[in-house]
Amino acid sequence: MAAVSGIVLAGGLGRRMGGVDKGLQPLRGKPLVEWVLSRFAPQVGELIINANQNVERYEAFGHRVVRDDIGGFAGPLAGLHAGLKVAKHPLVATVPCDSPFLPEDLVKRLHHFLGDHDLAVAKTGEQAHPVFVLTRKTIVQNLEGFLSSGGRKIDAWYASLKVVEVSFDDEADAFRNINTREELKGA
Repeated sequence: MAAVSGIVLAGGLGRRMGGVDKGLQPLRGKPLVEWVLSRFAPQVGELIINANQNVERYEAFGHRVVRDDIGGFAGPLAGLHAGLKVAKHPLVATVPCDSPFLPEDLVKRLHHFLGDHDLAVAKTGEQAHPVFVLTRKTIVQNLEGFLSSGGRKIDAWYASLKVVEVSFDDEADAFRNINTREELKGA
């Protein structure tokens, strides 16, 4: 998947974890984002980290770091937007910084089903995982329009696109994200 740019979404405030930067919280001796990078980097040709705080610490991982263009910690769509604007490749995949068990074949499987769709999203059971996507860079203008109109909800945005949901029922635990200190301890 050398023609895919990958974006790790680490731009949030970590409210459910007490206001700390989730990506930098330790899991088994390494920051969460390091676990994500080790699983995601082999799947893409370029890696970008979206972060709005602790930028220098994220830069230390050796990848380009971009901040949201939209202020106020506007959510994962703002991170996707920032990454899309600098991505080198025509396809862009995203994952969150707090999902250290993400599938090692995520991009390959999403790509297999993308076809002529604008976006492929991972799904387990009836639950879509809208921060685990593969999309075309060309959707950036559609996303800009949605964000400039005040939109922030991912599923509301991608409802305007041609989307395919890709089943990962065989790897349901891979999408477990760590949002609280209790979940971090349990991982």
